[in-house]
Amino acid sequence: MKITTFDFEEHGDDRGILISLEENKNIPFDIHRCYFMYNTQPGVRRGFHAHKTLRQVLVCVRGSCKILLDDGTEKQVVPLDQPNKGLYITANTWREMFDFSEDAVLMVLADQLYDEADYIRNYDAFLAHVSKKSEE
Repeated sequence: MKITTFDFEEHGDDRGILISLEENKNIPFDIHRCYFMYNTQPGVRRGFHAHKTLRQVLVCVRGSCKILLDDGTEKQVVPLDQPNKGLYITANTWREMFDFSEDAVLMVLADQLYDEADYIRNYDAFLAHVSKKSEE
């Protein structure tokens, strides 16, 4: 499985650091939706789904968490623990977010608006979907 991460350019001085995220520049798509998760309780896992077409970039802007990525044949865990690091997740990738630090804020940028029909929320259905895609 190919994991794509981004190192966002930091602009800083004695006042602090600024990171700018721009669609089709350091984010590889038009941004149509942005949301974030916080106050995730210890031991809680989130996600448990894939998308048929949606692409996302995840940035842990505060604290840390881990992301389990699964393409149907291989699984990898990617730690997110720096606000200048982004994780690119393409379509047809199962994801689970876990091991959130107490102060974690996970921001997600997406290339589409919310569409429940794009979600695959059952793991067996996900495996069947990616198997069918690989046969095409």
